Amino acid sequence: MEEVIEGGPWLFQGQPIVLQKWEPGMVLRKLKHTQVPVWIKLRHLPVELWTTDGLSTVASGIGKPLYPDAITCACTRLDFARVCVMLDISSTLPKHIVIMVPKEDGSESACKVDVEYEWLPKCTTCMSLGHATRLCPVKPKQPAVSVYVRSQNNLGTLGSQCKYSR
Repeated sequence: MEEVIEGGPWLFQGQPIVLQKWEPGMVLRKLKHTQVPVWIKLRHLPVELWTTDGLSTVASGIGKPLYPDAITCACTRLDFARVCVMLDISSTLPKHIVIMVPKEDGSESACKVDVEYEWLPKCTTCMSLGHATRLCPVKPKQPAVSVYVRSQNNLGTLGSQCKYSR
């Protein structure tokens, strides 16, 4: 069991699962986390950086690099590298990173690596993990608005008044 708890982070359908050993008297509650593991895709990555050190260096511009996926390690898909990183939810999530790649003549050239997040964990309303901003339980609910429509033409089978909520 310890191997499972310590072997994380664990993801189910791209969403993190937080595991904790049960202890007597433990109270179940929703925890507020400040970090979460997220899979990112690094597109337009120079071939020179398709190494463990290269991927780690680039991914560290986003968060703490954890591990690449098996396909990235095998280099069988070269249109993007997929890496799991631990993100701090209070940090900004860049859409690209500019890295300096050394050239043969000793100079460097700038290379823009695009970053795609498979799951964005942060609710911008409450800064919590685990739900989208549109589903935030803290966000004030918009009251239903009743609208009455009276039509002179094309009454059909509904009659002259229809009520619906937005």
